[in-house]
Amino acid sequence: MSDALARPAAGGSAPPRPNAVVAVLAFSGIVVSLMQTLVIPIVPELPKYLDASPSDATWAVTATLLAAAVATPVVGRLGDMLGKRRLLLVSLVLLVSGSVVCALSESLVPMIVGRTLQGLAAAVVPLGISIMRDELPPERLAGSTALMSASLGVGGALGLPAAALIADNFDWHALFWTSAALGAVALALVGMIVPESKVRTGGRFDLAGSLGLSAGLVSLLLAVSKGADWGWTSATTLGLFAAAVVILLSWGAYELRARQPLVDLRTTARRQVLFTNLASIALGFSMFAMSLVLPQLLQLPEQTGYGLGMSMLTTGLVLAPQGLVMMVVSPFSAAVTKAKGPKVTLMIGALIVAAGYGLNIVLMSEVWHLILASCVIGAGVGFTYGSLPALIMGAVPASETAAANSLNALMRSLGTSFASAIAGVILAQMTTGFHGRALPSESGFKVVMAIGAGAALLAFALASFLPRQRAAAAQGAPAAAGPDESAAESAEALGTAS
Repeated sequence: MSDALARPAAGGSAPPRPNAVVAVLAFSGIVVSLMQTLVIPIVPELPKYLDASPSDATWAVTATLLAAAVATPVVGRLGDMLGKRRLLLVSLVLLVSGSVVCALSESLVPMIVGRTLQGLAAAVVPLGISIMRDELPPERLAGSTALMSASLGVGGALGLPAAALIADNFDWHALFWTSAALGAVALALVGMIVPESKVRTGGRFDLAGSLGLSAGLVSLLLAVSKGADWGWTSATTLGLFAAAVVILLSWGAYELRARQPLVDLRTTARRQVLFTNLASIALGFSMFAMSLVLPQLLQLPEQTGYGLGMSMLTTGLVLAPQGLVMMVVSPFSAAVTKAKGPKVTLMIGALIVAAGYGLNIVLMSEVWHLILASCVIGAGVGFTYGSLPALIMGAVPASETAAANSLNALMRSLGTSFASAIAGVILAQMTTGFHGRALPSESGFKVVMAIGAGAALLAFALASFLPRQRAAAAQGAPAAAGPDESAAESAEALGTAS
């Protein structure tokens, strides 16, 4: 779908207060990202709270992951078709509804329903970035999208100590009443301040394509997230992996022939989009590896020789600066993007992340060691996540912005899922005995950190294949490659698949 086919939305107008629009969208991103860490402090107690087995209780986490994976590309495409602000409001309504359902839950089923509704709000950040492209002046775009991307880390980092504080001092239902209140505030602010985008594609929604992609993603993520519980070689796990491969290949063949596909695979095959999405998977892996390692190091008993014996609340406070660093570096990320292009920003950020992991491998015996390492990694993530929207928007027409950004967000989520599975296997296999218990060993943590550094270096290598950037690409204009070059790249990547 080209920009020429985009049509103005009825009643749209330019935003009178761009600063307020950016602030509201960033706040909404922070609220949605809080859902990632909201239940972490109560996960060990969920079986008791919900009268369920430990394995069943983990569905309260898995349901959110699956719902987010399904909703992100679908909502992004609907945003391009029907209006990004409209779908942003729908997403926030789902978040508030899910929070209220969880707050009223006393058993497993309503909790899973509520967490699923919360997961369906995951497209808020890519929708917000897409609104910024449509509504902000070009000179404001790089800094604003970097700030919006940083909201993911800020919400995740600040959510852990806040959730721990609430869980320690109030009934656990207060966690969800708090998230409902924050969601309601975000909903009201978006309704009052954020304008509807003028750019829409119209057309028909690809229902068959959305069902196929959803089935493939659910099969893949179920196998990845539950493989450790079910057994990696069990018939269920292997069957889901096989189903994911078959479904996704069939879905790709269908999308290439669809007149109005859910995901334009020819656009996705352009070199800039393809390598940005591949780098995003590696970056999602690298970022989440830290989130798995550092909390455990902080909370393991000091008697192990490498644990620091901290409470959940203290752990959250130690990790909170990382999210603030992401926000602080976002203007620097935007400045580099404007001056040198988002490719350079991405490569710099990937190297900083790798350096942070290397630092953590040699410095992990004191609290300040972990604060330093997490802040260095957070700075790198701030650079990389700030550059990704600029790279995507520099290669796709405005009429496909929400769908393309949502697909990129999905790639990062896949990386985090792979990180959780691989790190879980490593830490389960590399253990040490402690008072009759098997705990992850110090060597196991170092191996995971080394893999996290390797994933960041892989992102650096993938970024080196991105085309050279021009100044317009840093501001979201599709100027990194001309139409002929983009078409040639698409044809080369797809070969005879179409």
